[in-house]
Amino acid sequence: MKTPLEKELEALQDRLVDLGVMVERSIIDAVEILGGRRIEEAKRLIEADSEINRRRYQIESDTLVLIARQQPMAKDLRTLAAILEISGELERIADYSKGIAKIVVKLGENPLIKPLIDIPRMAALASDMLHRALLAFVDRDIEVANAIPGEDQQIDDLYDQVYRELMTYVLADPRNIDGASHLMWVAHNLERAADRVVNICERVIFTVTGELIEFDGEEPVNKSR
Repeated sequence: MKTPLEKELEALQDRLVDLGVMVERSIIDAVEILGGRRIEEAKRLIEADSEINRRRYQIESDTLVLIARQQPMAKDLRTLAAILEISGELERIADYSKGIAKIVVKLGENPLIKPLIDIPRMAALASDMLHRALLAFVDRDIEVANAIPGEDQQIDDLYDQVYRELMTYVLADPRNIDGASHLMWVAHNLERAADRVVNICERVIFTVTGELIEFDGEEPVNKSR
């Protein structure tokens, strides 16, 4: 039989995963909307961000109430702290998706200065990293949580590639600077989304082990010592 605390923890975790699914989808949707120049869909994605915010703050509120009421110890308390932290990271990732949608609206009917090649790859990688990070939290799988941050380098490499290509367009014709800037912001948002996923992985490891790990470059740094 599960204790009342265990049942409430499980319910909070389920709501966190539901929020994560919404955020995963928002990353892919934002870039697809950009590629298709679908302005009305971009506006709807911007409006949908308020629901993500509402869910995040409701999870946060309910988590704080549970901590105050049940006064959990050790691992349960770390789990609740992780829920607080991860919900915040999810909300911030959704803000990056919203930022991409705002760029679509700002661009209007103006064509993109180049085809989208590496940016959709960045979105797919970031969304997949997030999906697996959330599964690692649910499964308390520190092996997966340790492995995912290493994939962030792929996102960084694609970001650098996007930058180099866009600079060739600007150098060829300075009138391309605005179009290049818009796409650089899209790539920047996706790169930052992947960084937030790394933060989630750090929180997964802390939940399971109690160790504060920071992934800095290729090797994780133990901040507990």
